[in-house]
Amino acid sequence: MTTEVSDRHKHAIRLWLYAVAALVLAMVLVGGATRLTESGLSITEWRPVMGTLPPLNAPQWQSEFEKYQAIPQYRELNRGMSLDAFKTIYWWEWTHRLIGRSIGVVFLVPFLWFLWGGWIESGLRARLWFIFGLGALQGAVGWWMVASGLADRVEVSQYRLATHLVLACVIYVAMIWTARGLDESQATPAPTRIRGAAIGLIVLVLAQIYLGALVAGLRAGSIYNTWPLIGGGLVPDTAQLFFNVPLWRNFFENRLTVQFEHRIFADVVVLAAFVHAFDVVRTMKRGPLVTSAVALVAAVTLQAVLGILTLVFVVPIGLALVHQAGAMLVLTLATVHAANMSQRVAAPAALLSRA
Repeated sequence: MTTEVSDRHKHAIRLWLYAVAALVLAMVLVGGATRLTESGLSITEWRPVMGTLPPLNAPQWQSEFEKYQAIPQYRELNRGMSLDAFKTIYWWEWTHRLIGRSIGVVFLVPFLWFLWGGWIESGLRARLWFIFGLGALQGAVGWWMVASGLADRVEVSQYRLATHLVLACVIYVAMIWTARGLDESQATPAPTRIRGAAIGLIVLVLAQIYLGALVAGLRAGSIYNTWPLIGGGLVPDTAQLFFNVPLWRNFFENRLTVQFEHRIFADVVVLAAFVHAFDVVRTMKRGPLVTSAVALVAAVTLQAVLGILTLVFVVPIGLALVHQAGAMLVLTLATVHAANMSQRVAAPAALLSRA
C-alpha cells in the first residue's frame, strides 16, 4: 500500500512540475514578444506585490505614462507616442511580469503542501529548493536587466538580456529533468558515451540561445541579411570582425561578430545533433531513444531554417517569435531525450533485448 501511495505522490509532483515548466515556457515566449515590441521598459518600477495590479483609471494610466516619458527610450525613440500606444506596450510587460509572479505562487504553494504532507524525499527536497532559489534569482535578474535601460541607454544591456533568458531556460530544463526523473519506468539504459553526448547537446543548445539573445539585444539580425554569404563572403573581413579593444568585446558587442558566431554555432549544433543521432541509431538500433534522437535532429534542422528565414526577411515579429518558440522546442526535446536515459550502463545484448 505504501508503494502505491508513493507512486501517486510522485505522479502528482511530476504533473505539478510540468505545469510550472509550462508557465516558464509561456514566460519565455511572452518575454520574446515583449522584446520584439520594445515593451520591456514600459514599466519603470519594480513592485513585486503592489505591481500586480495594472492601472485602473485614467489618472493611474497617465502617471505610468509620465514615468515612461522620463526615460531615454521615450525621449530618443518614442517621442510623441500616444497614451493608447503606450498601453499596448505596457500590457505586454505587465503580462510578462504577471506570469513571473504566477510561477512563484504556483511553485511555492504546492511545494509547501507537499513538504507538509511528507511527500518529498530529502534528495528531491534539496533539488526543488534549489530550483526555487533559481526562480527567486530570476526575478532579481529581470529587474537588473530592466534597470540597465532606464538611465543611460534606450534599451536593456544585451549581457543582462542574455543572462535573463538563459537562466529561465536553465530553470525550465531543471524542472523537465526532475519531472522525468520521477518516472523511472520510462528510463532506458544507455552507454555513458551516449548519455554524455545527450547532456552535451543541452549545453550546446543553451549556449546557442545565449548567442541568440545577444543578437536580439544588439538588433544584429537587422544587418547583413543574406545567407550563406555575410558581408559579401562566407567569412567576414577580419578588420570588421575584430576592431573593438580589448578583443573579447567583439564577441559580445560587435553586431557583425555576434551574428556571425550565432550562425557558426548553429552549424555546430546541427552537426552535433546529426552525429549524436547516428551514434544512437547505430548503437541502440531502435526504440524510444532512437525516436527522440531523430526527432531532435528534425527540430534542430527546422530551427536552422527558421533562423535563416528570420534573417533574410529582416526579423519580422511573427517569424522571430516562431524562431524563439523553435529554440524552446529544441531545448525541450534535447532535455527529454537526455533525461530518458538511465544512469545504468547497459550491455549491447541488453540494448538489443529492449529494442
